[in-house]
Amino acid sequence: MNLPSKSESLYRRAQAVLPGGVSRNAVLRAPYPIYASHGQGCRVTDIEGVERLDVANNMASLIHGHAFAPIVEAVTAQLRHGSAWNMATEVEVEYAEAMTKRVRGFDRIRFVNSGTEAVLCALKAARAYTGRPKIAKVEGAYHGVYDYAEVSQTATPTDWGAPDHPASVPVCSGTPRGVLDDVIVIPFNDPARAVALLDQHADRLACVLIDPLPHRVGMIPASDEFVNAMHAWARRNDSLIVFDEVITFRVGFAGAQERYRVRPDLTALGKIIGGGFPVGALAGRADVMDVLNPLRQPLLFPHSGTFSANPVTMTAGLKAMRHFDQPTVDRLNALGDRVRRQIAEAIAAEQLPLSVTGAGSLFRIHPTMPAPANYREAFHTPAQAALKQRIVDAALERGVLLIESCSGALSTPMTESDIDELTDVLADSFRAARPQSEPIGA
Repeated sequence: MNLPSKSESLYRRAQAVLPGGVSRNAVLRAPYPIYASHGQGCRVTDIEGVERLDVANNMASLIHGHAFAPIVEAVTAQLRHGSAWNMATEVEVEYAEAMTKRVRGFDRIRFVNSGTEAVLCALKAARAYTGRPKIAKVEGAYHGVYDYAEVSQTATPTDWGAPDHPASVPVCSGTPRGVLDDVIVIPFNDPARAVALLDQHADRLACVLIDPLPHRVGMIPASDEFVNAMHAWARRNDSLIVFDEVITFRVGFAGAQERYRVRPDLTALGKIIGGGFPVGALAGRADVMDVLNPLRQPLLFPHSGTFSANPVTMTAGLKAMRHFDQPTVDRLNALGDRVRRQIAEAIAAEQLPLSVTGAGSLFRIHPTMPAPANYREAFHTPAQAALKQRIVDAALERGVLLIESCSGALSTPMTESDIDELTDVLADSFRAARPQSEPIGA
């Protein structure tokens, strides 16, 4: 009789104490999760001793890969002094100074503990500043698990409504009807339809929430026309523009927003700014951020958090961002261009109905051709979803760890040879997926 693997045995234990055997759904895969042992640079080794090239990087949060020496040394030194106190710290101020200097438009910043919390704070700050209850967001865009931010992120053809009037679809069972009524869903990169929808709620909208490179919508950049139209509408109607750069801040030295002429009023941050530790932040215009000012009377937005701006995260984040300077950003983005180009070449060589999108150090492979332009086009049929999963599984078997959406996020330890290895594995994975890939549109 074959004995269960270490991973299988561990998963059996986990199922007895964790719902579904996991603490986050993103790590669950059939027949059981992969359990990490250790990582170094751009490689991660599981408890079975298998080493893989890691282009998941903990859901795009590790810009410097694993066990980055400057962060390890700085955090180790901090831990000798303590991990958290009911007191402010100098490193919090130092990190805030660095971030407000880094990004034009970051007049003030407030650190929190996750990307979800950062978006939550952004929406609450927008309501506090404008005195309005409603928000607008892009159909299908993921912004964390706050009730208002998650509306429509799992909409399907059976419930997503007409293209010119997308429905507010709940994600979690039991979502109050009032939440859905206060979220206006707009189509991505469709300024005319979006403005027409916003106009219907102009005197009630606190903000328009935009991810400039929304993962679930297809990892397609928000067009200049779309961003400019949303910004102009907000200015005409005394509303705010909020950018969700939790994932996309890695795209440029000052985030994806540096690519646009206009600037958001507020920006939600997370992932890479924590240097491998839990983090979030809200940054933006001084007058808008002042709703959080505890010295203001009346205080419009009371906010605190036990571990917000803890010195371990602040130390790791500051070190991570100092090492993510302009030359490093440029080098990593050049690797991103290389990987997307080589993936496109492999797709063409195999003549498969696939496409690749992304920007900066991010990419996503779609089981569709041509590349999707919005959430509805990025939505997969069962056959397309099966093809995507076979590619992810084949890559895993061949030594590459992707994000389960068939996406990847590069890290600074990577070199051109790592990119070539990655694309060779993906080309082989495309070939492995081919025999079962028909009919694609079923």
